[in-house]
Amino acid sequence: MTKPFQRWPLIYLVGPTASGKTDLAIQLAQHINSEIISADSRYLYRELSIGTAKPSQEERQTVPHHMIDVSSVKDIWSLGEYLKSIEALIADLNKGGKIPIMVGGTGQYYRAIVQGWQVPKLPPNPALRAAIEKWGETIGFERLYQFLSVIDPDAAGNIDYRNTRRTIRAWEVILSTGDLFSNQRQRVESLYNTLTIGIDWDRENLYKRIDLRIENMFADGLIEEVEALIKSGLKDHVKKIGVIGYAETIAYLEGEISFEEAVTLIKRHTRQFVRRQANWFKPSDPHIHWFKATDPASFEKMLSLIDQYFG
Repeated sequence: MTKPFQRWPLIYLVGPTASGKTDLAIQLAQHINSEIISADSRYLYRELSIGTAKPSQEERQTVPHHMIDVSSVKDIWSLGEYLKSIEALIADLNKGGKIPIMVGGTGQYYRAIVQGWQVPKLPPNPALRAAIEKWGETIGFERLYQFLSVIDPDAAGNIDYRNTRRTIRAWEVILSTGDLFSNQRQRVESLYNTLTIGIDWDRENLYKRIDLRIENMFADGLIEEVEALIKSGLKDHVKKIGVIGYAETIAYLEGEISFEEAVTLIKRHTRQFVRRQANWFKPSDPHIHWFKATDPASFEKMLSLIDQYFG
């Protein structure tokens, strides 16, 4: 779907995990009479809620949310599938007179949307994929990722090493085409006229928010959620996605680590994830308008910027 005369207007709200993007997006949407589109890859899967800090049902009823609970961990979405789905959604909201607000910390989604990425249209090769997965099981998936970082460092730099599914897909494309996975990502003019707003926290206070969020996840029933996933036979599906919080809790439930070790690992891995997010959402990026989270005037400044930008 293309728009011949002008690009679709879009507000994109970015920031590190636990920075308060959900609350801010709801406030913005209420003020400009809009709707929210999730740009968090973890929110796609209906089985993952507590460990992903997914917006509550009450929050979703306050303002319409899209791209949440649209699939199962047994049916993992590719970047291409996500981009195709939001294209029609954004167009429909724009036609209805609304400027949608995209919100999420998945850096790959952000770059793909604002830079007009075209993902490789190579069909899946189940036999090759199974062979690569067997290779990973034999040598260890972390080592499989390390090999990828040597062969195609640009591709590896865009993949979380815990996400074995994406590592396998990169190898599948490389071995099928004989070319680097990163070489096959093309760009066209973006369909969207995007205003990007960033939430800026100092690292010390952000880490405190992360620690509190993780403690609240366990208080809200993360262990019970993971137990249900294991009983449903979804453990391996969840581990392949590499969502922080789930693999560590599985290890605890299976007696591999203590509860205290699981909590410590989740906090450590989340902080590492925040540092990787900073590579996607750079403070120096001239396209991102950063606002201090602790500035009481930030919200009014954001509304003023939106009004100026879209007129």
